[in-house]
Amino acid sequence: MSMPFYVSPEQIMKDKADYARRNIARGRPVVVLQYDTGIAFVAENHSRALHKISEIYDRVAFAAAGKYPEFENLRVAGVRYSDLRGYSYDRTDVTARGLANFYAQLLGTVFTTENKPLEVEIVVAEVGSTAADDTIYRLTYDGSVAEETGFVAMGGQAEQITSGLQERWQAGMTLAAALRLAVEMLGRDPSAAANTPPRHLTPDQLEIAVLDRLRPRRAFRRLGGPLLERLLAEDDPTTGVPHTDDRRAGLHDTLTGLNGGEPEPPAPTPVAGDPVSERPDQEPGHPQKRTGQDTDAADDGDTGGDGDGDGQGSGDE
Repeated sequence: MSMPFYVSPEQIMKDKADYARRNIARGRPVVVLQYDTGIAFVAENHSRALHKISEIYDRVAFAAAGKYPEFENLRVAGVRYSDLRGYSYDRTDVTARGLANFYAQLLGTVFTTENKPLEVEIVVAEVGSTAADDTIYRLTYDGSVAEETGFVAMGGQAEQITSGLQERWQAGMTLAAALRLAVEMLGRDPSAAANTPPRHLTPDQLEIAVLDRLRPRRAFRRLGGPLLERLLAEDDPTTGVPHTDDRRAGLHDTLTGLNGGEPEPPAPTPVAGDPVSERPDQEPGHPQKRTGQDTDAADDGDTGGDGDGDGQGSGDE
């Protein structure tokens, strides 16, 4: 009678880890780094339909490298977790730390119980009221969690990119300087000679987004169009992004700088807690702040106003 084939648990775990690392390294890298007023996400992505960077909740974002169908399932699970927690408790209870723990459980369970691990590496980041309050968590295929400071690179060439960022990244960099640094690191070819210039990556080859701490509630915005071109140009004085959306029809999750020639309004002042939306038409479910005479009437206990703000009730229910 032949003996059954036996493989030690140590060898099984090692084979799974080697398999996941090898396949993740084949993908294009992603860089996440802090700048003076938020956190920037930069990835080389030639597809306009498949995103490697996404919004999760008000001030929490997600970036991933590896196999798209697998990290897309993780993104959807994270959105559902955040929506349920924010609805059941409070919006401020949705944090990057809680989401990272949720992802760690999912990744760890798959790694230990399934035959094939998830070929993904993800970053969960949350922008705070100050740079010291920003949090960046990196999660690997086996569920390991590491809190990063300043920047993180994942995917292919991650070690070379991390070495370059360690030499040149500085706290308090402007957004334009941080983006140019990240794009330069993404364009480096580790197999080329030392004096070979990096590849020139155009805005069409990049997927870039930011978590802007100066926005009142939803901090995530993608960058594109003329605005992104100006930020990446070394001879352009543009160093940051507007803190209000483009004045144009259509979706407003992307900042392009196309405002029809109208001047930019001043940046809103961030407030503590869960501020009320200033753009109810774009952020449904959150009423507009009452200002001026409407607020005064409410403070005086006048509940019979006709909506004109003059304090004269119409008597209609």
